[in-house]
Amino acid sequence: MRRDELEHAIRAATDVIHGDRVIVIGSQSILGSFTEDQLPATITMSDAVDIAPFSDDDAGTLADSIDSVLGEWSPFHKEFGFYVQAAERETAVLPDDWEYRLVGVRNERTRNSTGLCLDPYDLCAAKLIAARPKDHAFVLALIESSLIERVRLVDRIRLIDPSEPRRDAALSWAMSV
Repeated sequence: MRRDELEHAIRAATDVIHGDRVIVIGSQSILGSFTEDQLPATITMSDAVDIAPFSDDDAGTLADSIDSVLGEWSPFHKEFGFYVQAAERETAVLPDDWEYRLVGVRNERTRNSTGLCLDPYDLCAAKLIAARPKDHAFVLALIESSLIERVRLVDRIRLIDPSEPRRDAALSWAMSV
């Protein structure tokens, strides 16, 4: 995915929900902080962007709307070659105060819409909590390309609630690379 595609996804998602803000939760939120030219190619290979409505009802009505209009195999996906995977804010386990570190994406292409992307360290902490092989590879690629500092990542993981059962494994992995 490229930055302009992320901007398109933000604009399309806000149009669908008739809102002005969404949160970009998944791996492509990294494009809020870095351009595709700065990132390793493996980081931007996804054709999906995970977006959560800034606020939704308990039934996830707005998220469902995003999925039905912009989701995988939708006409949007077929036309543009990427799709929006709707998510809920609670999808990712994130460090305390992550909301204050969101990176805004707003410009002429987003037309009065703002995509609030996860800070790269919050994103990597969440990926290490998820602990899938693709998440470890994502974080390792950012560390190896010097876009993420391992020590700072460890500090960010420590901001995750200590009662989170996967926190210690995430810390261990981050300290060992």
